[in-house]
Amino acid sequence: MNIKAIGAFSPTQPLEAMDISRREPGPHDVQIEIAYCGVCHSDIHQVRAQWAGTLYPCVPGHEIVGRVVAMGNHVKQYATGDLVGVGCIVDSCKHCADCDEGLENYCDDMTGTYNFPTPDAPGHTLGGYSQQIVVHERYVLRISHPQEQLAGVAPLLCAGITTYSPLRHWQVGPGKKVGVVGIGGLGHMGIKLAHAMGAQVVAFTTSETKRDAARLLGADEVVVSRHADEMAAHSKSFDFILNTVAAPHNLDAFMSLLKRDGTMTLVGAPATPHDGPEVFNLIMKRRSLAGSMIGGIPQTQEMLDFCAAHGIVADIELIRADQINEAYERMLRGDVHYRFVIDNATLSA
Repeated sequence: MNIKAIGAFSPTQPLEAMDISRREPGPHDVQIEIAYCGVCHSDIHQVRAQWAGTLYPCVPGHEIVGRVVAMGNHVKQYATGDLVGVGCIVDSCKHCADCDEGLENYCDDMTGTYNFPTPDAPGHTLGGYSQQIVVHERYVLRISHPQEQLAGVAPLLCAGITTYSPLRHWQVGPGKKVGVVGIGGLGHMGIKLAHAMGAQVVAFTTSETKRDAARLLGADEVVVSRHADEMAAHSKSFDFILNTVAAPHNLDAFMSLLKRDGTMTLVGAPATPHDGPEVFNLIMKRRSLAGSMIGGIPQTQEMLDFCAAHGIVADIELIRADQINEAYERMLRGDVHYRFVIDNATLSA
């Protein structure tokens, strides 16, 4: 079936309207009419071939929410009209140790929602900047937020799970002091989630103007990391730090804030390496530096349910499909609070 989409034919051309095809639903497939799709910074990297291996035409988008419009005859857990989502994963091998443990995101044969090889035309996956998508039921997620919050749910499928997964893995909760570095698309979700989990939350920013905004998101305290005295006041006091900043920066400045056995986890992906950490900053207090990426399907469903129970959605700016190139330029300037979301109904306008 042919549908409308927005994508790029080369790294040097703007995104534009195009027609793409989707397969008819197989026995275990769910066909989804996409209502909204979040815009992730990784979309820009992939479209503009800043990450290796971009396949064209490239239709980005892995923060997808919408309604079921059709399904295969073996699908039992969804019905027509259900509110559902699709995140960064649309397939995996289904039988390795990672898949067996519900950690499909670490499967060596994980298929991403766009720019990954697939038997479907044109030979690679095409994402959520489109009217519809067809996905195996295993990788479809149920949404229990009310309809009016649906646009704000879309970024949870990437920004939400990217921050939720490490917070859960390192057992953030009451009695824990947690730092969140960066107050952007990822960081604002990290603050909301850590606050809802009951932790004491300290937000770190380089911008004096973000103090009030961070408190509104749920931060108990805000530190401007350029101020040495504010940083020193928190020396050796954090159980966990979630570092969401993708730009290269000095990691030791934050590693020094961890108490003994504390961990800092990186979820931002810099284009060039960070500065540090210095080895003695790790070994003298048995500190750990770690990394994390999204989450498996079970944990992503857990995250959506947690957010619905706590009334959590992303703070967004809703845009028309024809505003996507302007949105990309604004993202590169840091001019978004805190996530763009496409109204996919405008694809047919």
